[in-house]
Amino acid sequence: MPTTNMTKKHSTSFSLSRLSALIPLMLAMPGVAAVPSQDAQKAADYAVAHYQQAQIDTLKTLVGYDTRAREGLTPDTDPVFADFKRALGVKARMLGLDVEDHGYVMLISLSPEGAGANIKKVGVITHGDVQPADPSLWPQSPYELTETADGKLVGRGAEDDKGPIATALYAMKAIKDSGVVLKRRIELLVYMAEESDWDPLKAFLKTYQSADINITLDAEYPVVTGEKGWSQIKLTLPRVMVKVGADTPVLQYFAGGSFASQIPQQARAVIQNPNPELVAALKARAKALPIKTDFVDEPLGLTIHATGKAAHSSTPEDGINAVAYLAALLTPTADGSIPQWPMTTAAVTVDFLNSLVGTGLFGERFGKLGYSDEFMGPMTLAPTLITDAGDGVQVTLNLRRPVGRTPEALDKLAMAAIQGWQETKGTQVTDIETYWGTPMLIEDAPHLDTLLGVYGHYTNTPDPKPIAIGGSTNAKLFPNALSFGPAMPGVEYTGHSEYEFITRDQLKLNLEMYTAALVELAMRE
Repeated sequence: MPTTNMTKKHSTSFSLSRLSALIPLMLAMPGVAAVPSQDAQKAADYAVAHYQQAQIDTLKTLVGYDTRAREGLTPDTDPVFADFKRALGVKARMLGLDVEDHGYVMLISLSPEGAGANIKKVGVITHGDVQPADPSLWPQSPYELTETADGKLVGRGAEDDKGPIATALYAMKAIKDSGVVLKRRIELLVYMAEESDWDPLKAFLKTYQSADINITLDAEYPVVTGEKGWSQIKLTLPRVMVKVGADTPVLQYFAGGSFASQIPQQARAVIQNPNPELVAALKARAKALPIKTDFVDEPLGLTIHATGKAAHSSTPEDGINAVAYLAALLTPTADGSIPQWPMTTAAVTVDFLNSLVGTGLFGERFGKLGYSDEFMGPMTLAPTLITDAGDGVQVTLNLRRPVGRTPEALDKLAMAAIQGWQETKGTQVTDIETYWGTPMLIEDAPHLDTLLGVYGHYTNTPDPKPIAIGGSTNAKLFPNALSFGPAMPGVEYTGHSEYEFITRDQLKLNLEMYTAALVELAMRE
């Protein structure tokens, strides 16, 4: 996870874990969502008629830059980010928009004629950086936008968040072309480290005058008024050395995951001294699990490769956690066909995962840590990274917490669960770090009804309601910031996955809605 422990976002599958997140936000008491004005509808029609392909071409350019965080570099020093910003700035200027480069932040704006420095603004919040991608798990380079026969535009950042940037550019261009008389400046803010470090944005906001109404294009429709807090438990399980007979099966290695805010697609275990009965029992159990398993005889022993399905860690129900299910595969059986493993470091790791996490999504086994909120839904908990830490194995658990409990209470419950496991197993956990992000709940944003009206009109949805997500987006740092797309409710969000895409149809719909929404908001006094 990023150094500030604050990535994002999205709750996008209609599942049991999200039913409560679709309950109307009773506290907000939204009014009747208004149909967009004729000016807004005309500008939206113009946008899709003239700029649908152009936004795809621009998205292709933006995806071509591998804007992930690199060790020892920042967006100010990384030449890839310099090239990305240059390309983005050139495109924006070609569209007749104003551009300011503030290092970590680019501002791209459309101002009314004769606007002064103190004019009110509509803020549009996005980010230009992306999460890492494993090229071996993609059908082509993650940084080459390709289109499938069914209209999927595949590439890292296509949905999170370069697609929304491209759409916002052409929404602003269409508004400029339309001649609509604006009363506010539209200011697109593109931050370059949303996935890795929020501190530079916080520093920027100390001197930057934020708009009084903002939308973030980094989550889900209809409108997001609640975000869970990005949270983490990280700990080290000690290095353990054991001596066993040459015929005793030993679990010698266990690891998996790519980064902290992704449900891991891959995990691997190595067993020394396997016997035919053990291998047969493991293969039989594997058939009942949702992961793909490959058993490979190698010099170090039997290697088990587990392949699940990557997903954003805020929506663990959208993925298949290879780490959790591989640990479940290795659980000892009552008949001993899968044995009680000698307590190597790998075996201790598997026991920890099976004892305190399992294959559930909501911390059901983690003592009394799990809880739920009526609007935001349940806290989620997922093992996302298991890595060698030199002096042991580092386990990273990613959580998304709703309102309802304090960080102090959560810390106490988490430590009690870990302590209970230690006492039962006689194992000492070290270097325990916890972080409890702050949930966000916006109750009275002045533009909520406008956004709901735009969404309802363009999706033929009667009486749409605000929702909560597993989130943590930059919306938390801005006043009255509501997330508005780019993902549809009930559709799997693919950001952070190893097959990220957005469809042509979704880009078209986003362009309509973003254009209409910005016209409505920028015509306000």
